[in-house]
Amino acid sequence: MKRAALVLAVVLVALAGGATGSTAGNRQLRVGLVLQSTYVRDPYEGGAYAGFRRAVRELGVRGRVVAPNPRAGVLPSILYLARQKYDLIIGIGFLEAGDIDAAAMKFPGTKFALIDSSLKDLPHKPKNVRGGVFAAQEPSYLVGYLAALMEKRRPGEDVIGSVGGYKIPTVDAYIAGYQAGARKADPGITTLNGYSSNFVNPAKCRPVALGEIGRGAGVVFQVASACGNGALQAAKEKGVWGIGVDIDQSSLGPHILTSAIKRLDVAVFSTVQALQDGTFKTGGDVVFSLRNGGVGLGKISPKVPGSVVRRVAAIRKQIIAGKITVPSTLGRP
Repeated sequence: MKRAALVLAVVLVALAGGATGSTAGNRQLRVGLVLQSTYVRDPYEGGAYAGFRRAVRELGVRGRVVAPNPRAGVLPSILYLARQKYDLIIGIGFLEAGDIDAAAMKFPGTKFALIDSSLKDLPHKPKNVRGGVFAAQEPSYLVGYLAALMEKRRPGEDVIGSVGGYKIPTVDAYIAGYQAGARKADPGITTLNGYSSNFVNPAKCRPVALGEIGRGAGVVFQVASACGNGALQAAKEKGVWGIGVDIDQSSLGPHILTSAIKRLDVAVFSTVQALQDGTFKTGGDVVFSLRNGGVGLGKISPKVPGSVVRRVAAIRKQIIAGKITVPSTLGRP
């Protein structure tokens, strides 16, 4: 029993849906969500958890949320649900891609969804997996555009910064959009970027942000989940703007300019809804964008002039209309 506790998933919560949800035949659908860690309250995983709870509450499915044992990794958590014959198993993020791939190959009759990663990221690209890709570069373009406009209002050289967790595609998409949006508003702006190699510990992100602020950055965009709160704290201490990520982080204080939101709650809910209504299809990707509400902006600081807010809104409309193509990979610094 002790060995099993180390190998298998840590079950956080089992959620029972209402009695009126859709069923597979006469059976209530069962859906599992596998977290990357036990940090349900962080900006990233908290959104997925909220969307899953909403799906259970509103769609009437039976849900189970599991988190990996730190000593065993994510794969045993996924396999645990697969052996229980869940109708759909949802994983989160690029870091789970390899484990979803392995589980899907082992259980070809089980449906899997990987939110925030492409099917192309899986080594074997199993046909029983659906990827879910966020156009994170789109809201990041908007926050970069806003950051540059606000930076131009300060005296001196125009400089903005960003702090990523790890140099992985899902992080760099944010940073690429941010830098491109800033250059749209101010072609001569300097964009700084660094990585903390951490998503959890704020103490790892704080010195990266302080270094950028020391080089003149008047805005710092955090792209490091809970670790990034250290970057936002550094911005507060030094009297510069901070930009949140994944969820609306305006509650952290008046130093928050806005946030680039990746709506994991929308993505997870819509994924379960697709299973329920019979439109869920594996073997490809679904894109969550500004157009379908999968990404967006948080509250914009009331200190931002209305004329600037209107300029950002105009750029948003251009992106949705396809008049602006936002890069998702990093180019020149």
